[in-house]
Amino acid sequence: MIRRAIARLDRGLEPLLGVIAGVLLFCMMSITFVDVVLRYLFNAPLRGSFEVTELMLVVLIFAALPLVSRHEEHVVMDFLDRYLGPRIYRALRALEHVVCAAVMSGLGWLLWQKAGKLAAYGDTTSVLRIELAPFVYAIALLLFVTALIHLGLVYSRWRHPRGEARDTGAA
Repeated sequence: MIRRAIARLDRGLEPLLGVIAGVLLFCMMSITFVDVVLRYLFNAPLRGSFEVTELMLVVLIFAALPLVSRHEEHVVMDFLDRYLGPRIYRALRALEHVVCAAVMSGLGWLLWQKAGKLAAYGDTTSVLRIELAPFVYAIALLLFVTALIHLGLVYSRWRHPRGEARDTGAA
């Protein structure tokens, strides 16, 4: 039952995060294009374009992080994998995902606290006065999602030690 719920969440979350990442990337490209055209043709740059691009970039990075983790597409050094026995390999991969989940949870917790402070102080960007707290809350939530994905990969890695879990939709 829990396995089915996780699979349902995974099927819904992956397309949502993919669409968010794609839309953000397109918007960043469009803002940069408009800013360059206005700057060079009319000598009138788009006010606050740098701030908006910065905020979109940070959300893009953290929206893509669960996707990268889910598909295990991080940069890895696997030059010793072929020399390890299956049990040691599984244990190391499980440890890898547990450590990643712990780090992502810790970072998410720290950012959640930081977002609370930003909200309390009312911190905004300098030019457009966009509130920063909602962005930091979103980043913290995405880090928690990434941590959950890594915990799911511990289970799927233990059952499918040499990467078959990538194709099964497990997590």
